[in-house]
Amino acid sequence: AERVMAVERKDAFVPPLEELATVLQAGLSSNFLDAKVKVVDCPDLTQPPFTLAAPGLCGSPRVADVGGVPNLIPTPQLDMKYDLEQVAGQVDLPGAFVLGAGAGAAHVVGINCEMMPNIRTMGGAHSRNNQTRVSRVNTEDGTCILEHYEEKYRCHEFCLLANLFISEGKPGQVLEVKAKVRTGQENFVSCMRKTLEQRYGDRPVAMGGTFLLEKGQAKIHIMPGFSKTPLQSEADVNNWLNFFEMGSPLINLSVFVSRDPGLDLRVEHTHCFSHHGEGGHYHWDTTPEEVEYRGYFVPAEWIYRVDRPKVSHMIGRD
Repeated sequence: AERVMAVERKDAFVPPLEELATVLQAGLSSNFLDAKVKVVDCPDLTQPPFTLAAPGLCGSPRVADVGGVPNLIPTPQLDMKYDLEQVAGQVDLPGAFVLGAGAGAAHVVGINCEMMPNIRTMGGAHSRNNQTRVSRVNTEDGTCILEHYEEKYRCHEFCLLANLFISEGKPGQVLEVKAKVRTGQENFVSCMRKTLEQRYGDRPVAMGGTFLLEKGQAKIHIMPGFSKTPLQSEADVNNWLNFFEMGSPLINLSVFVSRDPGLDLRVEHTHCFSHHGEGGHYHWDTTPEEVEYRGYFVPAEWIYRVDRPKVSHMIGRD
C-alpha cells in the first residue's frame, strides 16, 4: 500500500510583476555592481542555453516543499520515497512542468545523490518530457558524475526531500533578472529572498525559476553515500558533504520563499546542472569579480507542503 501523505496549502502573496522588478533591482544593486530586473516575455526555455522540459514558467504557478531535511538528518529515513509525477497530482496540477532541487532516488541510482528536477509530467495536453539530471560522487576518485535521469534510469522518483516550482510550463510574462560582479556577501538567491522578506514581511512571496551562471565559478556540493553515523550538527553535515568548485555555464533551478508562513519550509533551495558534466547543490559564486547571472522567475500563487516531517529541526538547510 502507498503511504498516505498529508498535503497542506497556503496562499502566497503575489505582488505585481512591475513592483517585484523594482523591489528586486534595488535589493540586488546593494549586492552586485550591476543589476537589472525587468518584465519580459519568457524566452523559449527548451532551447539552449537553458534546455528545460517546457518552454515557459507560466500558468497556475505554485511551489511545493516535499518531505524535508529531517528525513535525511540525523539519519536517513529510507522509506520516504516520492515521485515527481505523483507530486504534480498532489499539488492539483497533473501534467505540470516541475523544476527545482531535491534528493535523487537512492533506491534506483544505488547511492544517495542530488536531483535536478526538470520534467513535463503526464496527464496534461503534452506527453512526458523528463530532462531531469542527477549528480553523484564517484566512489573511485571523488569526482562528480552527472547523469540524465530518464536516459540512464528511466526514473522520475526521488526520496527524502525536494523543493519544487510547478506550473503549466506556458510562455508568458516573467521577471528577467541580470546581475554581475558581486560586491556583497549574499549569494544571488539569498539576496533576492531577503530583499522580498524585508519588503513584504509576513506576507510570503514564493518564487521559482531558472538562472544561468554565465561567467565565473560556483561552490557546489554533492551528497555522498549516506553517513554511517548520525549527523548531529552543521559541522557534521559539512564534514560529510563533498564540495566542488564548478565552472560556468551552470543551469540553475531555484525555489525560494521570502518567509515561512508556518509550514516548516526550506526557504531557499537551488540545484544546477550543465552540459559539461558538472552539477549539484548551489551555494554561491566563488569569483565575485567576474560572475554574471541571468535568470527568469515568476511568483507562485500557492505554497504546498507535502508529507511534512513529524519531528523537525533546522540543521542542514543551507
